[in-house]
Amino acid sequence: MKKKKLKKQYKYGLIGRNIDYSFSKNYFTEKFSLFHFDNCEYLNFDINTIEQFTKITKHTKGLKGLNITIPYKEAIIPYLDKVSKNAKKIGAVNTITVSKKGKLKGYNTDYFGFKKSLKPLLKDNHKKALILGTGGASKGVAFALQKLKIEYDFVSRNPNEFQISYNELNQDFFDEYQIIINTTPLGTFPNIDECPPLDYSLFTKKHIAFDLVYNPEETTFLRKAAENKATVKNGYEMLVFQAEKAWIIWNK
Repeated sequence: MKKKKLKKQYKYGLIGRNIDYSFSKNYFTEKFSLFHFDNCEYLNFDINTIEQFTKITKHTKGLKGLNITIPYKEAIIPYLDKVSKNAKKIGAVNTITVSKKGKLKGYNTDYFGFKKSLKPLLKDNHKKALILGTGGASKGVAFALQKLKIEYDFVSRNPNEFQISYNELNQDFFDEYQIIINTTPLGTFPNIDECPPLDYSLFTKKHIAFDLVYNPEETTFLRKAAENKATVKNGYEMLVFQAEKAWIIWNK
């Protein structure tokens, strides 16, 4: 009898810090189970410093692809052999392919997920956006807005000369900018009472409040915006879109 050839075992994973709550592990584990990808496994690589990254790539057998989350989307770039054109423009990476020879190439699927998730909500008045936060996730959002021809500005707790401070956000700003996007981790479980320091009474039914946080489903930011009739959306669908895009990239 001919011996059955064993399927090659593939490993995927998430690089981040304090990622027990992670969407990716649950999502891909369920996907592998549903489609009977029994030769695939998804792991969490929780690291305290980016320097630990090289150990993972050297010692994980069968590694084929990685996702990157807070706080390493920018810090990861020097460790890669190549970076895609878009990820280079964005300046942040959230997806990595590992070649047979162990070469690492970085991509950004955040912008794709965000763009696809925001697009159905857009109306004619949505011409300008405020991006709350200036971390790695905000860069993918900015790139997506650029692609959608929507002007944007960044809001920061410690603004430089090109950014807006939270204290400045008054009625005039809310009249001009009718898309408000939270790219900070404020409000993420377990700190669900936290939210960006805004005057939420300035939201109206003309506004979109989009939160990249998805756990809890309704953050304090979204609840307060919705109380003032804004259209609200969390980051869950964006994550699904970016995860599926990462899966396509890993299996090209």
